[in-house]
Amino acid sequence: MNDTTRYIRNELEQLADSAYRDFQAKLVPTVDADRILGVRTPDLRKLAKRFAAERPVEARAFIAAGPHATYDEMNLAGELIGRVAKTPEEAFDLLETFLPHVDNWATCDLIRVPAFKRDLPAVLVRIQDWIASEPEYEVRFGIVQLMTLFLDDAFEPAHLDLVIQIDRSEYYINMARAWYLSFALIKQPASTLPLFERQPATLDPWTHNKALQKARESHRMSPEQKAYLQTLKI
Repeated sequence: MNDTTRYIRNELEQLADSAYRDFQAKLVPTVDADRILGVRTPDLRKLAKRFAAERPVEARAFIAAGPHATYDEMNLAGELIGRVAKTPEEAFDLLETFLPHVDNWATCDLIRVPAFKRDLPAVLVRIQDWIASEPEYEVRFGIVQLMTLFLDDAFEPAHLDLVIQIDRSEYYINMARAWYLSFALIKQPASTLPLFERQPATLDPWTHNKALQKARESHRMSPEQKAYLQTLKI
């Protein structure tokens, strides 16, 4: 363990909460519970903000030094990516070394990169690469970024096909597909509803029904809209 990792581990251990560790272990069953310290997300983000501001060079080195021994160190590295990357290209380089080591949905989903908004076309190309890759959480990361960045003003109907055409068996990939499509139903209904109305169904039954369920759970859907989505269940 180098000096930076030792410093980070010490900081995280001071923030750890054993009760929260037990709670987190239930949420991320793909992670060995012994690897979880139990640092709450607000505390993790405060540490990431301070470390990125005070030690940016060490922060980059820490991201690149993975895989890290604990779940919390991996989460801190994920938080740091968005804080130290000033351009999409910097973020791509950091993610290239980080994503192959991600082993759970929570670490995957917490990564947010403000610099991506500086060049959305370049990010879309990279999203397509992630979606087409082999590692489960790289695929999920691509779907989550597509949902985060491309369902508002940057949306194009062709983006739906990127998610629909994914043919994988992994639960956390298909849950991300359903999550994306549920938001697409809410934010872009004119383009998305026909996919669920079409016969035979465009999607596999599990993803089709899970997307409808998650959309119906949103407070942004009217009772009438929710009732109609219920009729589309297969």
